[in-house]
Amino acid sequence: MNRLSIYFFLALAFVFVSCGRKNQEKKENTVPKVEERKMGSIKIAFYNSDSLKVGYDYYREQDSIVTKKQLAFQREVEKRTKAYQSYIVRNEEKARSGLLSQNEMMQIQQKVQQMEADLMRYQQEEGAKLESETMRKLEEISNKIEALGKKFSEENKIDILLINGQGGQINYITPAMDVTKEFVAFLNQNQEDIEKDLK
Repeated sequence: MNRLSIYFFLALAFVFVSCGRKNQEKKENTVPKVEERKMGSIKIAFYNSDSLKVGYDYYREQDSIVTKKQLAFQREVEKRTKAYQSYIVRNEEKARSGLLSQNEMMQIQQKVQQMEADLMRYQQEEGAKLESETMRKLEEISNKIEALGKKFSEENKIDILLINGQGGQINYITPAMDVTKEFVAFLNQNQEDIEKDLK
């Protein structure tokens, strides 16, 4: 290789190295600087939302009422479904045995259609009522917990009260900030206020 070729390769290498450094410098300089904000001593606490379902008496009572209604609804749907299926089976046996006239078979078919329509209507209407009632109760309880959460925070000089639960926004928070036990006790102590406001 002659000297001219060597100089050419060295010059080319220098250009690549210097371009690479400029790109790195630009990347390092483009990182935004965030100013530190000091807000004094902020008191942050949290409670576990799942604990309300277990420890908060009013929530448990309302959940029990809704659960009983859901079970009653399911039992009624099962009862009507069995009656519908039983009617079909009984009359299919009669039809196979040749005990039904053409006119009776048409009447049975109409009754089967009516029973099916009634069952579907019951499931839709009553199911919608039950779902609406459940959502209304949960919303009322949630609104009251929010209001009492504010009161609890003010009484305990908490600046930020967080809700922790599975799939929530908090990835980690130190257990030292957990006020679940105290918050549930506070809710239970204020049970009468909740019941008055929700009636």
